[in-house]
Amino acid sequence: MFRRFTDHPAKVDETYFQHMGVAFGFGGRMLLGSLACFVHGFFPWLCLTRGSDTVRTLHHRMVTHRVARPTESAPATAVAAGD
Repeated sequence: MFRRFTDHPAKVDETYFQHMGVAFGFGGRMLLGSLACFVHGFFPWLCLTRGSDTVRTLHHRMVTHRVARPTESAPATAVAAGD
């Protein structure tokens, strides 16, 4: 049962509480971005790029900065120095 709380955070090289903090940070930014989209829907001259900026920033943080760790199903291959 405890593994349910630790397996995924370990796969992204975080503890449970580190992962919680990162997830809450992403959630907060998504909430602000979504609120800006609603404001923009009512008042098209406001929050012109906040929604798309939020998506772009979060994508950059989550996908392009991701550090891949070898998993049991995909073992890492050794590379000799100088190759």
